[in-house]
Amino acid sequence: MSETGKLREKIVLCGANAYEQKYYFNPRFSKIPQSVQDELHIICVLFTREVGGIFTIVFEEDGTLAFETNAADDDLLYDEISSGLLIAEIKRNRQELLESLTLYYRVFILGEDVSALLEEED
Repeated sequence: MSETGKLREKIVLCGANAYEQKYYFNPRFSKIPQSVQDELHIICVLFTREVGGIFTIVFEEDGTLAFETNAADDDLLYDEISSGLLIAEIKRNRQELLESLTLYYRVFILGEDVSALLEEED
């Protein structure tokens, strides 16, 4: 398969499911401080309570943090507009947290040099 035809691997950090009223945190990231894990839990659960559907926070192959949301075809209560607005609000209000998670992933999972990454940010 060509480079452009490759499926990009995503790794789920955490997510919540409004249909099953469940929260998931990937044990691969258990070394993330408990306070951060708790904050992620709150973000995911509140998102699905307000919008519905399924919400996940994933790492793209390059370490970029992304939000994914979807709903069952027959879910008439899922609010796609609120979904976009709430994601924008999370990105704005939790920017420092999201940047820290991206740095964590790139250093501890991808094995990138932390000093090079910090110079990149400057």
